[in-house]
Amino acid sequence: MIRNGLLFGLAVGLAMTLGAVANAADTPATAGTPIYADKGEQTCLKCHDDAPLTEIFKTPHAVKGDARTPAANHGCESCHGASPEHVASRPAKGEKKVLPTVRFSGPNASPVADRNAVCLTCHENTNRINWQGSKHDTNDVACTTCHTVHAAKDPVLVKATQPDTCFSCHARQRAESFELSHHPVREGKVACADCHNVHGAPGPKMLKEFTLNETCYTCHADKRGPLLWEHEPVREDCSTCHTAHGSTQVALLKRRPSFLCVSCHQNGGHQSSVFGGSVLPGSPTVQPNNVGAVSTRVLARGCVNCHSQIHGSNNPQGGFFTR
Repeated sequence: MIRNGLLFGLAVGLAMTLGAVANAADTPATAGTPIYADKGEQTCLKCHDDAPLTEIFKTPHAVKGDARTPAANHGCESCHGASPEHVASRPAKGEKKVLPTVRFSGPNASPVADRNAVCLTCHENTNRINWQGSKHDTNDVACTTCHTVHAAKDPVLVKATQPDTCFSCHARQRAESFELSHHPVREGKVACADCHNVHGAPGPKMLKEFTLNETCYTCHADKRGPLLWEHEPVREDCSTCHTAHGSTQVALLKRRPSFLCVSCHQNGGHQSSVFGGSVLPGSPTVQPNNVGAVSTRVLARGCVNCHSQIHGSNNPQGGFFTR
């Protein structure tokens, strides 16, 4: 009796299990589950088979051997989202096809947050780890505002063409790049990203280093020191005397050398006589009324004619930054 009861129980349990499996097989996919095209990018290429769209196959995104790439996953839909309605759409003549889920350009572009979320699923490390809350992020700049994915070589990643992308928004810096003295950005020797981390940085102005001076020292290491005699403004902030993007004065100075120097050094002595005023007796610049004319110290490099080691000196006699 007991034995028959156990067999009956096992039979009923097995039947219920088989029935549940059968019902699960017949149940459609859970609502909200993405439905991707069976043949991946091959489905998209039936229509989108011309340049510049096909240029993406010349980029790292198209390497199927790398499991991290779109090509190794769902092809175009890895970025544009599962779009079964777009794939199945057969609009009548004169009507437009249903758009894909995520659109990166054009008047019907998806919200910036949605576009950036796609890129950040893969590109949220190293230099991009500070993107959230960065200046560009809070100003609703999309990744595709600067980057061109469907290109054999993204122009913003090329030193010679990168500034053109940045200048499309930063018009003042573009104007300054035409000044007499400027960093060789237009010449293709320096790029904006050499100084700035455009994806966000803990320092000011999205600089790559924590301070302006540390950023400048990456190229101008001879100004770093330590030096026996240090010029205080140099140690504090390079921008006290220099402007970074362009100037009408030599060496990216904010003003002509002598004018710039006396903006701090007006404590008497020969500094006070540079632009006129009382001068030492016997000086060739003495006027009959004892009012001096403009000093020759203003000429050429101004104060730096004598104080040539203006960034600092290691000479025991270099307290005044002279040779």
